[in-house]
Amino acid sequence: MPLHFILITAAHAGLFRWRKGALTATPPARERLSQRRFGPLQAILFHTALWRLDLSYFGRGLLGSWPQGDIGIVPWSLSVAAWDWQTPERLSRLCAVPTAEVVEPGIWDRCSLAFEARVLRPLFWFGLLERSAEKSQTHELVEAYLYRKSPLFDRFLKFDVRLAACRRGERLSALHFPAPDRHASVSLRFVRTR
Repeated sequence: MPLHFILITAAHAGLFRWRKGALTATPPARERLSQRRFGPLQAILFHTALWRLDLSYFGRGLLGSWPQGDIGIVPWSLSVAAWDWQTPERLSRLCAVPTAEVVEPGIWDRCSLAFEARVLRPLFWFGLLERSAEKSQTHELVEAYLYRKSPLFDRFLKFDVRLAACRRGERLSALHFPAPDRHASVSLRFVRTR
């Protein structure tokens, strides 16, 4: 799945295209690669993966597009919550904004399955999270995964969260993700009403 994920992400970012039955790099991709500017390239892929791709594909359509609508909050929450090994169940409760459909009781925990498939695995594939397998306590043939931040997480993502005065009853927050070599960055702004 990681190779498929990279291919889809790079194609959506406009870095590769099919030409005469072969996959070729586009001129912007060749330029960045020839100049050995890997930081901006990684920033473009990261932004594309989390904000432009439909991550529900990786969760097999479970719970619609949740939590991609709140993806700006999730990495910041993970920066605080994933300092030690945590289960996807715990991280999904701590880091994602729940909806009625997500917290609806059922036979199995759809929330943590969707969160792991759409957020934790892609961040693991980017090298921002570490993963450890342990035997499941309920099924002996199933492995459960634990996740924590990797050392790259804090180097790759920098958060500048500021609260500014807005119209009465609203708060404006901004998140800024600089690339490791400071040639590219991603900024988010969102308004939350009280």
